[in-house]
Amino acid sequence: MTVAVFTFVLLLGNVLKEILGLLINRQASFGLVIEAVGLLVPFVWVFALPMGILTATLLIFGRFSADQELTAVRASGISLLTLVTPVLLLSLLLCGVSAAVNMEIGPRCRVAYTQMLAGLKIDLTAAQLPEGRPIKDFKGFIFYVEKNRRGVLQDVMVFQLQNETNVVVTVRAPRGRVEIDNATRKVRLQLNDARLVAVNDDRAAPGMLEEWSLELDLNPEKKRSLKAKISDMSFTQLREEMLELEHTMALPAALRHMPRSQLSPEAREFVKRREELLSTMRFHMHRQVAFSFACFGFALVGIPLGIRVHRRETNIGIFIALILAVIYFGFVLLAQSLEKRPDLMPHLIIWLPNFMFQAAGAWMLWRANRG
Repeated sequence: MTVAVFTFVLLLGNVLKEILGLLINRQASFGLVIEAVGLLVPFVWVFALPMGILTATLLIFGRFSADQELTAVRASGISLLTLVTPVLLLSLLLCGVSAAVNMEIGPRCRVAYTQMLAGLKIDLTAAQLPEGRPIKDFKGFIFYVEKNRRGVLQDVMVFQLQNETNVVVTVRAPRGRVEIDNATRKVRLQLNDARLVAVNDDRAAPGMLEEWSLELDLNPEKKRSLKAKISDMSFTQLREEMLELEHTMALPAALRHMPRSQLSPEAREFVKRREELLSTMRFHMHRQVAFSFACFGFALVGIPLGIRVHRRETNIGIFIALILAVIYFGFVLLAQSLEKRPDLMPHLIIWLPNFMFQAAGAWMLWRANRG
């Protein structure tokens, strides 16, 4: 029941924000709305499953303790650990369900949902340079755009390739613009305050341009560009994308075996840009796996905490569950804000709330079992 409630609440937020407006403006039919909701359900289960089991354990064991049933069970010679074993086994089973949802089903449904919306309100500039993922649709280049607002770009990275494998020029700009010329079938990219680094086997030469422009042939196949953002990729897709980028953007031989401290500032800049992109993918891979263990940690914390709170009221249990969820997801947001800082290892920070909740839950459960 708690999973159903949280699923409904999370779905309601997404439906009101993205789908209801399309329905009111008659851009989507009622059947399309039902399909969109169905595609969103696995995506919101990423959050609804752990929050559901946390709330359920708090409510059940809070009432169990308040009604003195725990005392009766102990008087019958049954230990607390024996009593809670089925709940812990259920949480481990839900970890397996969460893993399937987090790593494969949820991301693929989210991509299908995003593509369905994109088909209703397609923006050609966003289709050619979509935000939040590596773009390899243009031969000889890899692009990465943090934000694309109707052709106005923010935080753009461009990697120019030689023989489709080696990076020879890397460009980064805080802002830029992309325009589509349908008459000539060209994509015109203009970057402002661009920083360039030309790389070869011997050296890395820096440069700075107030304006840097590039003209590319328009990609006629829009659907090829409607691939998933990094944050929406499945675990398998992330792993394949990461391996491909590591091969495509391999460091020059002269830089590969040199300590970071011995590299020139320009070479360090190139290595930094490469590591930022790979760090983002590495973070999201670890995030999907780490989220899969949230159900077990929440169950371990919820059982002894519900016993200690010793309250029958449903609202108290829900309030405590929300506080614990804020703490857990607060660490997740902290790690996500550092996803482009490989030196701080955000892919390991994302595991901290799991370790904290499991350690605290195991300690409290051990104390509760001792009475």
